[in-house]
Amino acid sequence: MTLPLAAFLAANPASVLVAIAEAKGSTPREQGTFMLVSSTAIWGTIGGGQFEYMAIDNARAILAGSGAAVMDIPLGPEIGQCCGGRTKLVFTVVTPEVATDLQTRIRFEEDTRPEIYLFGCGHVGLALARALAPLPFAVTVIETRAEALEGLPPEVSARLAAMPEAHVAEIAPGGAAVILTHDHALDFLIAERALSRGDLAYVGMIGSATKRATFANWLQRQTEDRDASAAMISRLTLPVGNVSADASVKDKRPAVIAALVAAELLHRVPARHPVESVSARSSV
Repeated sequence: MTLPLAAFLAANPASVLVAIAEAKGSTPREQGTFMLVSSTAIWGTIGGGQFEYMAIDNARAILAGSGAAVMDIPLGPEIGQCCGGRTKLVFTVVTPEVATDLQTRIRFEEDTRPEIYLFGCGHVGLALARALAPLPFAVTVIETRAEALEGLPPEVSARLAAMPEAHVAEIAPGGAAVILTHDHALDFLIAERALSRGDLAYVGMIGSATKRATFANWLQRQTEDRDASAAMISRLTLPVGNVSADASVKDKRPAVIAALVAAELLHRVPARHPVESVSARSSV
């Protein structure tokens, strides 16, 4: 497991920040991505491969008293890679000010992650929470059963709720509601609340085509407006996890469904890309 940034910096006070200052064409990672390199350890990655090995060697050379402040690396056959792009790396010796800046940036990125609310933590809900935990989302699980919340990853928030549908209002605009409860009537209440908002990037419900039709009929009776209910239904993903055009993955094991839904969320819910740190500049 990767150490938190603060723990890495405390254990490795002599480190170099390696930041992607420019990324042109096809590159493994985008501008703003960074890693830290000490003489014996590494935190993060700028994409792996030969160009990362070159960056690590240069960072350690800086720590030893030599090395270059900037590397402009073509990602082609000359270094044994075939991306075809070009990456400019900037190397910065980590000072207390740089460390503070990096931790501020990490906190900002964590605080602005899209919110994913999972309603229900049965077999699929738990598998999905575990699949989403390392991804760039802020994940919250809402459950009516205390025992169902056991086993969640530490990165995932858990809430015990008597009325899960009331928590739909908490989701920040642009987030997602994934509905996976053990009760179809509760699923319908949560979905109606989520679809009524109109500002969520994704509303999904586990189930089948039959369940979708049943929900559509129920929603129309609730709204008494055919056009309004049709518009709401058009924003509902049900079944969840049909990421392939022909829905060719038929495996219904919880871990497989979770992987498919995670891919769907990455596609549908915009996540922030790394932003360039204000300290990602040469200081060597």
